[in-house]
Amino acid sequence: MAMPQNSTTENGFCFTQTLDFSHPSPHPSDASRTFGAGSGQDACGTSLSNGTASCSAPSPSDSCGKPLCSTTPGEEETQFEEGIKYVSAEGEELACGWGGFTPACLQLCNTSKGVLFFLCVASFLQGMTVNGFINTVITSIERRFDLRSYQSGLIASSYDIAACVCLTFVSYFGGNGHKPRWLGWGVLVMGLGSLLFALPHFTTGQYEARSAAEVGVCGGNQSLPCSQAASSLSYYRFVFMLGQFLHGMGATPLYTLGVTYLDENVKTNYSPVYIAVFYTAAILGPAAGYLVGGMFLNIYTEIGREIDIAPENTLWVGAWWIGFLGAGAASLLISIPILGYPQRLPGSQRYIVMRVSEAHQIKDGSHKKASDPDFGKTVKDLPRSVLLLLKNPTFIFLCLAGATEATLIAGMSTFGPKFLESQFSLSASEAATFFGYLVVPAGGGGTFLGGFLVNKFKLRCSGIIKLCLLCTVSSLLAIFIFFIHCPNMPMAGVTQMYDGSALPGGHLNLTAPCNAECGCLQETYSPVCGSDDVMYYSPCHAGCRKVSENLRNGKKVYHECSCVNKTLLPGPGDAKAGKCTSSCVKRPLLLCFMFVVILFTFLSSIPALTATLRCVSDRQRSFALGIQWIVVRTLGGIPGPIAFGSMIDKSCLLWQDQCGEQGSCYVYQNSAMSRYTLVAGLVYKVLGTTFFIVACLLYKPPPLELAPGSSDASENGNGDLQEHKPSLPAEEDI
Repeated sequence: MAMPQNSTTENGFCFTQTLDFSHPSPHPSDASRTFGAGSGQDACGTSLSNGTASCSAPSPSDSCGKPLCSTTPGEEETQFEEGIKYVSAEGEELACGWGGFTPACLQLCNTSKGVLFFLCVASFLQGMTVNGFINTVITSIERRFDLRSYQSGLIASSYDIAACVCLTFVSYFGGNGHKPRWLGWGVLVMGLGSLLFALPHFTTGQYEARSAAEVGVCGGNQSLPCSQAASSLSYYRFVFMLGQFLHGMGATPLYTLGVTYLDENVKTNYSPVYIAVFYTAAILGPAAGYLVGGMFLNIYTEIGREIDIAPENTLWVGAWWIGFLGAGAASLLISIPILGYPQRLPGSQRYIVMRVSEAHQIKDGSHKKASDPDFGKTVKDLPRSVLLLLKNPTFIFLCLAGATEATLIAGMSTFGPKFLESQFSLSASEAATFFGYLVVPAGGGGTFLGGFLVNKFKLRCSGIIKLCLLCTVSSLLAIFIFFIHCPNMPMAGVTQMYDGSALPGGHLNLTAPCNAECGCLQETYSPVCGSDDVMYYSPCHAGCRKVSENLRNGKKVYHECSCVNKTLLPGPGDAKAGKCTSSCVKRPLLLCFMFVVILFTFLSSIPALTATLRCVSDRQRSFALGIQWIVVRTLGGIPGPIAFGSMIDKSCLLWQDQCGEQGSCYVYQNSAMSRYTLVAGLVYKVLGTTFFIVACLLYKPPPLELAPGSSDASENGNGDLQEHKPSLPAEEDI
């Protein structure tokens, strides 16, 4: 049904008189309610499905003769058994400031755009710190503080553990409290966590690199003592874990209360766009963290001290701590304006009045309990809140679908650089930078585009879930690209014999007559590329006896390598530090389809989040996001990297040897890595597709209410692809 074109005042409301809601209907099924109008005006009114009132006038033009709603000073709040609650704003502080300090200049920022800006900065800092700096510097921290891989894994997991512990408490009580204060204190705690993470650099002695210029060359000093006893520096892992725990505590309100605060202070149509911009900033943060963190790692950790080793050396430790100092200080600063925002923004009440409920309808009607204004204010309502969400099958399957997508995102972010490094024979820093350039347009663009599509086509909850299903199926089809792979670069003793023949039985053999007298250690892995385009485990394993430095790029060049055959002249060849460059012709195709997989995976993230907000009652949105984050982290974010890592490790050809103990993987078999990545991707994408299908089939929208003068026939019915609402002035919408 078309919307009547009323000649109303600002924002589509008529505030000419005061309506007295003196006769609420005794039964929720009544189609109309009688309102007593003041000043001798005719009584008219109908409660629409979104809780607004519309006059039962003979014509659309007459319907504007009566006001929609208004309150007078001192008027008590009144509500219907079903419908919107009208609350007087008398005495409610809506100014931006701190306590009594609310200068007029600050009110310029007291808008939805101002809130969005500061929350975007906070999410950018969180993503840059936790998902950028941490992943970039973890190797340097292991080297500096003598940590093992499982210990650094505990450091990374401390963030998710803290988030899971705090999510229920923060989302439940913060959702019914002063959200900006929870957000501001959370960002402040996150900043303290960053400063604490950098503290060990200032409380330990100077780092001493145990190195000599000729280590690794045939005939040089090959001694590399094993430290069997655990270093006392390893105890600093508890400081890092505490810093990560504070990161997790501080970021918890950001992605639960921050999202709902944006959603309830903007028009429903524009909510997905605001949330998309917010999440896009969170995705750009890790990309910046990779780039900036990589720049800091090229600076020696003891700034100002002369050192004779280069960043390519395995003993080099970069200035890992600078990024955390900067991010911590910035988080402390950005928390100040966030703490100054009011509980709700000026003018946001009109969006609440216009909001149409799309909550899933539970058969026993228990979803109506959440409409009680006193519901959720005490801990006694916590079990009932959980039960209401568990009775909502749409919410449950959206959570499960989110967990499968989170597993893929966590796996891709952790092992995406490693996949590129192995397939295209790149260095670790090159692969991280390459992956960052891939994620920024695909991940950031997909996130923003998802919110834009929901707003552009004005999708309702069912239509949003169908959009998520379309994106998941598209990425499922694109993931079949992992059927192809780039061949491994030939590596002597690993993929082939030193004379170029195949390895017997696939067993590794790094020793050959050309390097038998060198006494090479397997603990010293420093790959070099010979002039014959064959990689060698180290300069020693290539039989190189002399070393020089290329003046153009600063890389080392090794000479008189007895295992390297010259292509034209007989005799020993040369080798240069680093891996051989891959000339894989399938690289453009692989990168193109990886871009498509990342794009469609992130394209469904904001629509899925919007569907979660729409399928639950308004008073449960913050708590629902908290429960969803717990499910996503528990079933997706935490086990995701473990599942992907264990499958990828099955394709390892060459393991690190740490004094007889197996360390990390040096060389992967590209064909097996692609095959296992394909299997993992297919499993999780098929599960995600199934969960979205079930969520769509089980979703039950609110029943159709046909009231006189109502325009919501299409709002609450089965026409759930688009919605038509009274428009607000353009300058007030965004």
